[in-house]
Amino acid sequence: MPKDFLKDARDRYDVIVIGAGLGGLTAANVLGRAGYSVLLLEQHYKLGGLATWFKRPGGHIFDISLHGFPVGMIKSCRRYWNREIADRIVQLKYIRFDNPMFSLTTTYDRDDFSQLLVERFGIAAETVQQFFDTARGMNFYDDQKLTVGQLFERFFPGRDDVVRLLMEPIVYANGSTLEDPAITYGIVFSNFMSKGVYIFEGGTDRLVQLMHQELLRNGVDVRIRCNVEKILVEHGQVSGVQVNGRTIGTRAVISNANLRSTIFRMVGERNFDPAFLDEARAVRLNTSSTQVYMALKPGEQIDESTGDLLFSSTAREFRTDLLLSRDITSRTFSFYYPRMRPHAEPRYAIVSSTNARYEDWANLPAEEYEARKQDLIETTLDALEKYVPNCRERIAHLEAATPQTFEHYTRHLAGASFGTKFEGLAISRALPEQIGGLYHAGSVGIIMSGWLGAINYGVIVANDIDARLMSASAPSAPQPAEAP
Repeated sequence: MPKDFLKDARDRYDVIVIGAGLGGLTAANVLGRAGYSVLLLEQHYKLGGLATWFKRPGGHIFDISLHGFPVGMIKSCRRYWNREIADRIVQLKYIRFDNPMFSLTTTYDRDDFSQLLVERFGIAAETVQQFFDTARGMNFYDDQKLTVGQLFERFFPGRDDVVRLLMEPIVYANGSTLEDPAITYGIVFSNFMSKGVYIFEGGTDRLVQLMHQELLRNGVDVRIRCNVEKILVEHGQVSGVQVNGRTIGTRAVISNANLRSTIFRMVGERNFDPAFLDEARAVRLNTSSTQVYMALKPGEQIDESTGDLLFSSTAREFRTDLLLSRDITSRTFSFYYPRMRPHAEPRYAIVSSTNARYEDWANLPAEEYEARKQDLIETTLDALEKYVPNCRERIAHLEAATPQTFEHYTRHLAGASFGTKFEGLAISRALPEQIGGLYHAGSVGIIMSGWLGAINYGVIVANDIDARLMSASAPSAPQPAEAP
């Protein structure tokens, strides 16, 4: 008899959260702490969404997306999770760039970057300051017509090398392109430029474990292997969900799934206004990625001067189409030293990440798909050889993930690494106006992507629900007495 993953679950909760990515986890924790009954449903057997990990024989642990996030994670984790999590967030010291235009190492904070731009790239100090101030001053309500490329042209006309320095890490962090609205770049760039790049010491496995423990302390009912088939709507309000063949009632639903999956698959078109559906159909998915995971043999080491994050490229110029090309020229190498997991055996691992198009991997015959994965591994090893000599002989385990892999494990449409493009944010925020009690906290608009964006969006949505439920439970105002 198959295991019942909803055994002893209640028939009704104040809030049901669909999906245990960082946005869903945080929203559930905030609402559980506030005293609401919360059911968190995750279709996978692990929590974390893309912020997760996997293990392989030999004691190898690979983080899917750990490197890196802004210093703001410390404050958000302390406030919305706990001090134990916040105190494990540490700074990466060696962010390295290596391409035909330049090769350098930086701490990736405003002071160091300003000095590099002035002394290494010859940009006037006043221009650098104006650029940083402009990026920091951007907000959601700015003119969205200005593109990232136009922003760079305004401050650094004709300086492709400067654009490359400023742009490559943000492409890695949230999938921005030169064609996206400038605010999608400016807000994220300013967050990183505050004090550099940070990671969670202990690995994603330890982080998710601590988050799970905190959820349980706050009374959240956490369930894995629970796939939500339908979000139920009655009279314009959410009434519950169908999950694993069972109906569970609720006053509010937060979907941490893909925005388009939420609207068109779990809710259904008949519950929305036609104009809203037209806008939702126009929302573009973001791109996907490939990764190659490599673990060194016991006793093998990598000198830490190799870097924590290495933005490596053989392309002579920086172009968005080159970043997405099947002929990979740009790779981001994340190096995991023993200090990453100080509690475990000293191990070294490397993860190579590249942006990718889903359509380049979808619907391939099995034999061609496997051949292409093997080519991805071999070309990655060729590129790594420059930084880790004799890497093939030193590696104990390696494997690759493609957009198909991410789609399979996360259910993200087209394996999208960062959900939808910027126009998805307005659709996400407008869901409660269409259906009472329906909210979304997935990756949207690039700004609400990455670890910090996901956590903070979860908080925003949790606060929205708290206000709604508090208002609904408040006693009605006394009616004036009728005149005699």
